[in-house]
Amino acid sequence: MPKKIKKILIANRGEIACRVIKTARKMGISTVAVYSDADRKALHVRMADEAVHIGPSPAIESYLVIDKIIAAATETGADAIHPGYGFLSETRLLCELAKKAKIIFIGPSAESMEAMGLKDAAKKIMDEAGVPITPGYHGKDQDAKLLKTKSGEIGYPVLIKAVAGGGGKGMRKVEAEKDFGAMLASCQREAKSSFDNDDVLIEKYIQSPRHIEVQVFGDTHGNVVHMFERDCSLQRRHQKVIEEAPAPGMTDEVRKAMTDAAVKAAKAVDYVGAGTVEFIVDGSGTLRTDGFWFMEMNTRLQVEHPVTEMITGLDLVELQIRVAQSEKLPKQKDIKIQGHAVEARLYAEDPANDFLPTGGKINLLKARGERRRRDRGFRVDTGYTSGDFFPLSYDPMIAKVIGFGPDRTVAIDKTIDGLEDIEIYPIKTNMAFLENCLDEPDFVDGKVSTGFIPENLTDLIPFDTSNDLRAYALAALRLESDAYDNVKTPFDNPSGYRFNLPKKAVHLFEKDGDVIEAEILDSLTNSAKVRVQDQTFYFEFPTPENYVLIEEVLNDYNSWNFKVKHNFISMKYGASITQLKRHLPTGESLLNSSNALTAPMPGKIIAVNAKAGDAVKAGDPLIIMEAMKMEMTLEAPRDGIVAEVNAAVDALVTDGEMLLALEKIENEK
Repeated sequence: MPKKIKKILIANRGEIACRVIKTARKMGISTVAVYSDADRKALHVRMADEAVHIGPSPAIESYLVIDKIIAAATETGADAIHPGYGFLSETRLLCELAKKAKIIFIGPSAESMEAMGLKDAAKKIMDEAGVPITPGYHGKDQDAKLLKTKSGEIGYPVLIKAVAGGGGKGMRKVEAEKDFGAMLASCQREAKSSFDNDDVLIEKYIQSPRHIEVQVFGDTHGNVVHMFERDCSLQRRHQKVIEEAPAPGMTDEVRKAMTDAAVKAAKAVDYVGAGTVEFIVDGSGTLRTDGFWFMEMNTRLQVEHPVTEMITGLDLVELQIRVAQSEKLPKQKDIKIQGHAVEARLYAEDPANDFLPTGGKINLLKARGERRRRDRGFRVDTGYTSGDFFPLSYDPMIAKVIGFGPDRTVAIDKTIDGLEDIEIYPIKTNMAFLENCLDEPDFVDGKVSTGFIPENLTDLIPFDTSNDLRAYALAALRLESDAYDNVKTPFDNPSGYRFNLPKKAVHLFEKDGDVIEAEILDSLTNSAKVRVQDQTFYFEFPTPENYVLIEEVLNDYNSWNFKVKHNFISMKYGASITQLKRHLPTGESLLNSSNALTAPMPGKIIAVNAKAGDAVKAGDPLIIMEAMKMEMTLEAPRDGIVAEVNAAVDALVTDGEMLLALEKIENEK
């Protein structure tokens, strides 16, 4: 008699933890969340029936400590552990210790994990099982001269890959023999640092490669099925950005060959649970039955599993739980493809600044109910809600937006709709970058490869509107509308916008230490003229339409909306978001540089060296914070008395947040 799981501990955080909790709740199963200091108030903690604190913010001291996970499961009486993805999801020891503690591990056996854990061993197993593998060298002899010789025999270009690698780490493309030695050394250094294993393998580099993977599932009754393929070719630095199912250009003949190979791979290691067999595919022309090769197998649920759920109607987390309860999988003939799905990964990162991670307090201002979203053709999986703080300690993914439709064109459009449905303030994201990818003509035409993003990067990086003087012109009108008409934007007044203001109203903004002046020269009933620096812009406000019609010089700025908070204006158009900082002279705001210390970027408070009432002198080190793995000291801007301190040690703060204020000096107005 299969054992029914009653309580699951989720050994993970964020979006995937919330995802597992939703399915468990649907199945009537209780859940236990684990959390670090950074996640004390996280959504997955609030959603779970119980929560256990497991340590400090760094994952190596919390989410990656197996003993703490097992202890939390034992203490709460959980009879199963779901590892999610990342962290410990492919760690044999967690599986073994869970089994020893008589706790069900919702995933494959330790033996299957080990068989597929090292790329060289996995390829040998696949070769013996008749699964096509990429031409290359997968031997144990790691002599540099031998590796160079083998590369010459394979033929350049080649890929050097760490046998224990993953996530793009420990991988180098070598174009010519003269570059081999330096690339090998670089790859081995990174592999040793990341995986404590510097062994490598050599593979033929496939021109115009595509990354296509097959979702497989095995049960305890010896059944293995597939749920078709996903195309994950759009990658940046070997990290997936946009995924879709089914793969563009896939034929029935190639699909059968690829899925048969994937099932064969799973059976070769007696696989149980959800897994993904990844193939490198020759994308230089039409897909061929002899044009794909085994790359690796991920022995867990994948981040991109929702696109498979959308086209099959299956809940893969539910299937994981049912398989762990020794239930049988659906028969292969009953698993069908319906429609097309596209997933975009929304990250807290700044594409215009080399994709550096960002963080801070977030607001999902247009978060809609799950049912309403699905009715509109898209789904959003996230681990955050309005008001949550996005930590810098972990993966920068905020959400996954999955569009679905009867065909690929509709699915792409729905994914864009889903992205534009989310408004995030004030942190920067890759939202506009994702929309640019989805809009790129080659992507729309299905011409995808792993080189798509690097080859088109210049066109895909969103334009920084904070460098566009037109943005300051419209922002000035936005501030005037607040001051005089109490409407949210110049185009929110259904009866027609009317300024009728005195001429030469001036608004000041800050950019890279400079002050930008926006001067409203004329503000009449139906029009306005604004000068910014040495350029003049013209606006027209037709009545009674509920929008601003702007002359061609302002291009897309007829559809921007705004949010004003503290000294910042957040401007959004479609998926493009920018922030403009107001310049407020001394006395107008507590947040000006002479009266207060504000966080220059998101980060963590390391030390606070003052309290309210303290007398300080200019240059005194008042607050020390850590941001982007660097320490920075915030000094007193002038002599004075501390009025208030809004920072505490270990607190996480957002860009522009006021940390400490000085008492105003007497001659300030």
